[in-house]
Formats: sequence, C-alpha cells, structure tokens
Amino acid sequence: MKRTSFAQWPCSIARTMDLLGDWWTPLVLRDAFYGVRRFDEFQHALGIARNTLADRLKRLVDEGLLEKVPYQAEPVRYDYVLTEKGRDFFPVLLAMTRWGDKWLAADAGPPITVHHVSCGHDTHAEIACAECGEPMTPDDTRMRRGPGFPPRLARRPDVEDRFARQE
Repeated sequence: MKRTSFAQWPCSIARTMDLLGDWWTPLVLRDAFYGVRRFDEFQHALGIARNTLADRLKRLVDEGLLEKVPYQAEPVRYDYVLTEKGRDFFPVLLAMTRWGDKWLAADAGPPITVHHVSCGHDTHAEIACAECGEPMTPDDTRMRRGPGFPPRLARRPDVEDRFARQE
C-alpha cells in the first residue's frame, strides 16, 4: 500500500515526518551524531538490513542531511557526514530523548545521559523562546498561520476554527 505524502502539507511537523518516514531514519541520524560514518558501521550498530540502510542513507543524502565523502578510491567507498542541515536536526533528537527519558525510561533511569561539555554538567533539552529566553509550554504558546500558509486553505472553515481556538 502506497503511503500518503506529507511533503507539500502546510505544516512543518508533517513535512518533517514525510522526510523521516519511519523509525530507522532518526536512528541513522542519531548514530551519525555518535560519530558513525561508514555504511558497515551503521549496519553493525543498528542491526538494520543492508537494503533498508542503503535506502535511508540515499534519502538522507538526497535531502541534504548527509553528504557522501570518499575515503577510499579502489573500490570507491564513502563516509556519510552530517551537513549543516543534518546538524540542525540535533535539537529534535534531544527533545525526543528528553520525552523518552521522562515517560519511557525504566526504574534504573535513562539509558543515555546528555553531557554539556561547555558547562561540564549532565543535562536535558529545554525549549526556550528565541526572543526572550523563557521556557515555552503548551499553556503559553500559540500556533498561528505563517507567511507560507496557503491562502486557499486559510479560508476553509475547519482551518479558521483550528486557529481561532489558538487565540
């Protein structure tokens, strides 16, 4: 069965999920942040089927999150290196880690800790307003249509209702 594409939806969450597509893609990116670079290293670390890994790496390269950098000429072999776009995914992984640590960790505690080298502390991600620095919570945050929201959708009654609830 063919899945629905969210690539053109007027929602950054839907577009991101269209790119991620499955549970393997964020795990490939996670391992790239751990310093994994080579196909066989990803395959070994994740236990993922080679064809599935090849598909995920190709998609991440095509979408500009990873780039292939040759490290061997005969035969040609590549490292998969995070690009700026790929490195910008890091806060997403930290937010997922924080949520999982809070709601899914065993009694022993989180399986991984996040250590901030600059201050020397183990910590967790916080979402803060880029303007004032205050924490952002559902109670004090509202979603509003942005400049890229399609005008034809903005006039639909269900869309108007959705955003009116945010006022």
